[in-house]
Amino acid sequence: MGKKYWLMKSEPGVFSIDDLKEKGREPWDGVRNYQARNFMRDEMKIGDGVLFYHSACNPPGVAGLAEVSKEAFGDFTAWDADSPYYDPKSSPENPRWVMVEVKFVERFSKIISLDELKGRQELEGFRLLQRGNRLSILPVSPAQFRFIISLAKS
Repeated sequence: MGKKYWLMKSEPGVFSIDDLKEKGREPWDGVRNYQARNFMRDEMKIGDGVLFYHSACNPPGVAGLAEVSKEAFGDFTAWDADSPYYDPKSSPENPRWVMVEVKFVERFSKIISLDELKGRQELEGFRLLQRGNRLSILPVSPAQFRFIISLAKS
């Protein structure tokens, strides 16, 4: 299996590309969707590329690049009763939720906005652009990943 590519969404008011740049690397916690969890648990590997996407902001879009730096491990926020991500059915012995660690690679000089991505023939089939898609983690094809990076460099 070769390197895979992902888009990971975060609200910049909660955790932004600048926060990741400052920290260097960070666990991607709080994912509470089974399909997104399964991507992290079953498919994400060290070295996979990540498009860091700012959501719930104006404009939403790809803000930079990260890389998976640690494979899936139990999401400890699920075990903390004071956390907004607490899940009483999850435990260290039997974690229901997982996270991966990501490390900062690059902050783009401009946001590649959702509007800029829409209607691009090169992004046909891109799950982010499909109606009703609200997953916080999405697979990205190598060609889509390269094309979005080319938009950031132009």
